[in-house]
Amino acid sequence: MSDLNPAEKPRRIMHIDLDAFFVSVEQVFDPSLKGKPVAVGGIPGQGRGVVTTASYEARKFGVHSGMSLIEAQRRCPKCLFIGGNWDRYSEASKKFMAILADFSPFLEPAGIDEAYLEVTGFESIHGSLRAMGEKIRKRIRDEIGIAASIGLAGSKITAKVASKAAKPDGMVEVLVGGEAAFMAPQPIGRMPGVGGVTEKALNSLGIRTLGQLASMPLDSLSSRFGSYGEMLKLHAQGIDRSRVHPPSEAKSISTERTFDHDSRDREFLEATLRYLSEQIGARLRRYGSKGSVVHVRLRWSDFSAITRQKSLGYATDSNEVIFDEALKLLDKALESNRQAVRLLGVGVANLSEGKAQLPLSISASIRSTAIDRALDRIRKRYGFSSIQTGRTLPLGHRSGPRDHPWQRKPASGETGDKADE
Repeated sequence: MSDLNPAEKPRRIMHIDLDAFFVSVEQVFDPSLKGKPVAVGGIPGQGRGVVTTASYEARKFGVHSGMSLIEAQRRCPKCLFIGGNWDRYSEASKKFMAILADFSPFLEPAGIDEAYLEVTGFESIHGSLRAMGEKIRKRIRDEIGIAASIGLAGSKITAKVASKAAKPDGMVEVLVGGEAAFMAPQPIGRMPGVGGVTEKALNSLGIRTLGQLASMPLDSLSSRFGSYGEMLKLHAQGIDRSRVHPPSEAKSISTERTFDHDSRDREFLEATLRYLSEQIGARLRRYGSKGSVVHVRLRWSDFSAITRQKSLGYATDSNEVIFDEALKLLDKALESNRQAVRLLGVGVANLSEGKAQLPLSISASIRSTAIDRALDRIRKRYGFSSIQTGRTLPLGHRSGPRDHPWQRKPASGETGDKADE
């Protein structure tokens, strides 16, 4: 069994990503959708939702995740829109993770449709790691009916970039020692963690590829991005020493939104905060959990970040309570710093199971619970973005937060968003 000891050989890690996951699941359920432009996320005209996943046929018309449904329909009038079905996606995800677990016990889910596998030494079982990867892809296609793309490399960051390069329905292997050379020509937007705002900031420095980012002096990056600059430089070289960790019981649930443009628009920030709070409440209720600590996270225009939290003294899964406490924290943060906000996040920690205790009258608690459950039922059937509450209406046609509750239960800490790949 010494062949399976990661310490004896150069690390080899796979990142497996299901292609256009939500759409692919819908196409398995309804084969007539195959080969057609399809978007999951809601129905145009029924709320102001956004596209969560688009088929590759729809992407040819410029339809992509985060785009408003109205704009997607304008760009692709023949696009078929689907609200989404969490039960189908959850079942497909469980089958996906079970298949991966058959190949390696060193499995780290990174979302409902992606995961990392530590595969160092497993070539002795499968002949080669590429052969192992192709076996994984075949089982996923045979048993679930959808395509998977795989990146194989010596670090998690490089493996994920490689899986993006492999799309759709392919596999890219980065040889040992070839990480920096592979990463160099990749566009900076392909690297995980580099959103639109960060990409624009890097473009302003003349940086458009990961190779240019890797060669940038650390002092220059640190002066612009703070401690985040060092991580950017290391990741651009394919250097990432983080290990593959199996999932553990969640200690917190959170979500966040990076804005296309920095903002101090109070109405917009409050509406976004409400939207995120409703997402957190929906996740807590789905998992049967409550939390007693509410926190908000902000990243300012200078890339500095702060986190503020409040212990409630009771456990809750109420949209209203989460939002009310988060709004107080946001107001205090805005009073202490006059910069514009580039990222806003909300989370609930100190999770527990059991009945929630609300600081409301019995009648108010019953009314709040009934409203939350009604929203949950509608959103489960038609998609999270299918309905907006009054406090989120100021978002209008702007892209809403791109994180939807169609995601796994997070292992711990914050959960990130991903585009429809």
